[in-house]
Amino acid sequence: MADELMSGTMSPGLRKVTERAQKEREGKFHSLAHLVDEPALGRAFRRLRNDAAVGVDGLTKEDYGRDLRARLANLHERLRSKQWRHQPIRRVHIPKEKGKTRPIGISAVEDKIVQDAVREVLEAVYEQDFLESSYGFRPGRSAHDALRALNQVVHRGEVGWILEADIVSFFDSLDRTELMGMLRKRVADGSFLRLVGKCLHVGVLDGEEYTEPDRGTTQGSVLSPLLGNVYLHYVLDAWFEREVKPRLRGKAYLFRYADDFVIAFERRDDAERVMAVLPKRMGRFGLTLHEGKTRLLPFNRPTGTGGKGPSTFDLLGFTLYWRRTRGGRWEMWCKTRRARLRRAIQAVADYCRSHRHWPVKEQHAALTRRLQGHFNYFGVNGNMRSLRSLVCATQRIWFKWLRRRSQRSRLTWTRFRAFLARFPLPRPRIIVQLWAT
Repeated sequence: MADELMSGTMSPGLRKVTERAQKEREGKFHSLAHLVDEPALGRAFRRLRNDAAVGVDGLTKEDYGRDLRARLANLHERLRSKQWRHQPIRRVHIPKEKGKTRPIGISAVEDKIVQDAVREVLEAVYEQDFLESSYGFRPGRSAHDALRALNQVVHRGEVGWILEADIVSFFDSLDRTELMGMLRKRVADGSFLRLVGKCLHVGVLDGEEYTEPDRGTTQGSVLSPLLGNVYLHYVLDAWFEREVKPRLRGKAYLFRYADDFVIAFERRDDAERVMAVLPKRMGRFGLTLHEGKTRLLPFNRPTGTGGKGPSTFDLLGFTLYWRRTRGGRWEMWCKTRRARLRRAIQAVADYCRSHRHWPVKEQHAALTRRLQGHFNYFGVNGNMRSLRSLVCATQRIWFKWLRRRSQRSRLTWTRFRAFLARFPLPRPRIIVQLWAT
């Protein structure tokens, strides 16, 4: 039983759902709630991060796991008898660029377990429906895959125009009634849908203020990315593939990662037509495109022997632009978006300032983790200059705050270089090959 509870493999029941969803593209599932059983709850518990932030009840994963068997049995019984209730979500605000913040909701451990078990069932159904244009929060797919796919159509010369779009507060604006209607196209199990509804209709505790939003799904919830994918599958992906593309005169491609997307067009007239109708399509489902961040721009391959490409655009934390290769050919390249690089540097500065009195070994370990984590995502070929900028900035910031640790011994750059020989920071390195150089 313990092995079954902690198993991370797909259950026979979920496998049957996956197989049926593949065969019956229009079929509805009338019995799903029974799949949220004790083994499913055990798998969800295992997937939880050990250092996951605590919710309103203050329980950690370690606390919850001390009597795991009894807790999961009790939780399953409450789910089965429809007595389970989602606790309020604790809201925190994560800093963004220009002094803005992003609200993140933190659920209690038990609620995270239920959300993830529900997600597992929905994923078994909808992974068979989602289109190739969707890359975010899907098994075996990544942001790097989206960039590679975009580069392939650009490299083939099939892109002349780019529609860069930004949805205003997508997860907060999502219409829950519309979402439940979309889910009913594939899920006819009322008990399971009520469970999804309980995960959606949750109170929010922001400091001492308690609210009950009637729209949106909480950012930070393990279930929200999948629900967001379902919503945009019907609002954008399927609509673009089945209704828009057949009416266009040239080729067009959608690349979406969660709520971040661009559409590439071969022809300008096609791009302008979609640009005109897209805000109306979004508005029908309660979504708004950011006027200042949604734009149409030329992105055809330059023909001259010098200068720069026609324009640049941002996608998934990168700026995409034209650059000449060593062989003289124009190709699309990417670099860390300026705002993301500033944010990474600011995060280093904040850490060094607030931890300046910590032991040097602990500071070094923390800075090393930060840089390596950055390289794992932004360490793509062609982006070495941005990586070096971050490392150099980290060295300057660390030097600044180490100097302030003592009034007696003033650290000089010469001594700091010797110090870096003992506590070296990671060197910039390319980890991901997005395309051939």
